[in-house]
Amino acid sequence: MKLHFTRNNGIVDEEIDRLIEAVGAVHDAEIVREMIIASLKAGQEDRDRADLKLMNTTLKEMRFTSKIFGPYRKTRKVTVFGSARTRPDEPVYRMASDLGKALARAGYMVITGAGGGIMQAVNEGAGPEHSFGVNIRLPFEQMPNYVLRGNPRLITYKYFFNRKVAFLREADAIALFPGGFGTLDEAMETLTLLQTGKHNPLPLVLVDEPGGQYWSRWLHFFEEELLSQGYILKSDFGLFKRVDSIDSAVRSIDRFYTRYHSLRYVDKLLVLRLTSPVSDEDIERLSGEFRDILVRGGRIYRSSALPEEAEEEDIIELPRLVVQFNRKDFGRLRTLIDAINDLSASGAQQTDS
Repeated sequence: MKLHFTRNNGIVDEEIDRLIEAVGAVHDAEIVREMIIASLKAGQEDRDRADLKLMNTTLKEMRFTSKIFGPYRKTRKVTVFGSARTRPDEPVYRMASDLGKALARAGYMVITGAGGGIMQAVNEGAGPEHSFGVNIRLPFEQMPNYVLRGNPRLITYKYFFNRKVAFLREADAIALFPGGFGTLDEAMETLTLLQTGKHNPLPLVLVDEPGGQYWSRWLHFFEEELLSQGYILKSDFGLFKRVDSIDSAVRSIDRFYTRYHSLRYVDKLLVLRLTSPVSDEDIERLSGEFRDILVRGGRIYRSSALPEEAEEEDIIELPRLVVQFNRKDFGRLRTLIDAINDLSASGAQQTDS
């Protein structure tokens, strides 16, 4: 029997509906139904057991990820990457520990790879109660660090790609310390997702120790090779910030959420949800300054929640800016968010009072 995601599978659809009803309390039953259909289709189409095992493990790992992170979705979290080989006697280790402590004090939780080095330092600083660990099974067994051992917010993955989804999907900010191939892989994947708009804008800070040149040399390569050859745009440098102190790192993250709350695309419109309104004068100025990233004849304007946002009841009252964005230059979009955050609060209050 050939199965379809549309409801024309006859008795199979009826049996799936009965199964879902029997289980009870299934959210978004239509999506769950399609997941069941996908599993059945995979069983019909693929004779390779290894393929089916990969799909099965992936679904299990992503389900467990959602279960662990779900209760904390309203708490902002910072993913921290860095070398597992950094020793406790190195200055950058102490910086990572201080960053964890400062983030916890500022109300953030941290996400690390649960290993040693920078990861352990961040977890030490933040403490187990403010930490998540997303570990990976390796041929040489990577044991979780002592801070996270036995922590209910520790997840161990078989597949790197599922682990990366957790690192980035659950993050409200990312901090990168010096590291090896793994750290650079995570840095480049994060930049690629931000540059292409496959991840919503967030603070990305590159942390060097005072006088350190790890990330400055990296940025020099970007300028001398990538930018000069036209492989990236100058505006792409707005996607991240290099810092050499913990205070600067935390300020950079805090600044991003000064007024900006979140965003959502509704059809072809970009809706920026804010924690405080923006004055008409500032909106007009922003429309002129950022007209290069608007569609032809596009504008930026004030709005209340759109009908499509009605299910997000906890943020329904937040003021909005609708941006008729061209969905191309995400470095400039990040700069627009920075500009909105830097606007005077008093001007907005006077206009809306």
